[in-house]
Amino acid sequence: MSFDASAGRAPTPVYLRLTDVVKTYDGRTNAVDGVSLDIRRGEFITFLGPSGSGKTTTLMMIAGFEALNGGSIELDGKDLARSRPYERNIGVVFQNYALFPHMTALRNIEFPLRMRHFPKSDIKKRAEQALALVGLSRFADRHPRELSGGQQQRVALARGLVFDPDLLLLDEPLGALDKNLREQMQVEIKRIHREIGITTIYVTHDQTEAMTMSDRVAVFSGGKLAQVAPPLEVYNRPANRFVGEFIGDSNFFEADVDPKRPGWVDIPAIGPVRVAEDHGRLPSQGTIDLLVRPERIKILTANDGDHMNALDMTIDALVHYGDSVLAIGTSRGRPLRMRVAGTPPAELKEGARLRVGWAPQDAHAVARS
Repeated sequence: MSFDASAGRAPTPVYLRLTDVVKTYDGRTNAVDGVSLDIRRGEFITFLGPSGSGKTTTLMMIAGFEALNGGSIELDGKDLARSRPYERNIGVVFQNYALFPHMTALRNIEFPLRMRHFPKSDIKKRAEQALALVGLSRFADRHPRELSGGQQQRVALARGLVFDPDLLLLDEPLGALDKNLREQMQVEIKRIHREIGITTIYVTHDQTEAMTMSDRVAVFSGGKLAQVAPPLEVYNRPANRFVGEFIGDSNFFEADVDPKRPGWVDIPAIGPVRVAEDHGRLPSQGTIDLLVRPERIKILTANDGDHMNALDMTIDALVHYGDSVLAIGTSRGRPLRMRVAGTPPAELKEGARLRVGWAPQDAHAVARS
């Protein structure tokens, strides 16, 4: 098993290219509808979206398990449509592990090498290296039933890497694990990615996984790509309302742009608020969706100047998370959510009426489609 010399370097130009990819099962509705995406060598990109959004179907077309109805997929300049799944040098890790129950961990990892007719003298050595990479050397002789869920997933990951694939595809690989184990495996997968530098596509509906593991996130909606960007950009500057609502907690306000007052918008029932004109997509006129994340809203004090957008909030309920509190309430009949980090102040309680606000640069304006 060899390591990619590109590990640790900046990603290289386009390695995997999807161009106008289409998939339909009934000839009427497209499960994947014209998806185009360039992925760089060594990049870790996550396909994120709700069930039925097209993310897994796109992954399966890359792997060759689903046929394209339109468009093309090229890997390192080669058209993948011309090769069958077993002819593509692609590693795939599934949520259900798909380990052979009658084989030991070592034999499971050796299996793809035998199927690819690797030299017999090389098979055991490679499999042992792959086991060591995922930290399971001492479990080589155990069968899947003798391993925990996390250990089985590591064996599946080692099996997907042992033959030095050109591309690693992971289809919701941590979905069957509990929260703590998922977090441990997230760390392990990122460590392995850093060590070997393999181009990786990770499919999930879990926003936390996407935000913590990815170089970029590709957000799917209705078979289309809603946005492709680094995690923080997707969170702070969503391309549309769907992305803003799907990723993280949000406050969205419909607001009218006043062409006579640059830098201001008017939220019906709440009133005028300042926005940073260079922060987001603020047209010269019309109606926009204004996003303010709950953690950007704070309880105002006497020291907060006039630069803050201020409004009254009535607290209806509090949700305690240990390290923060989510206050759920209203402002002049409009729903409003505020997240307060650390120990909540004494005045933050159900039924309280508080003066809250946010800085203009902490809002993101999205043009309505």
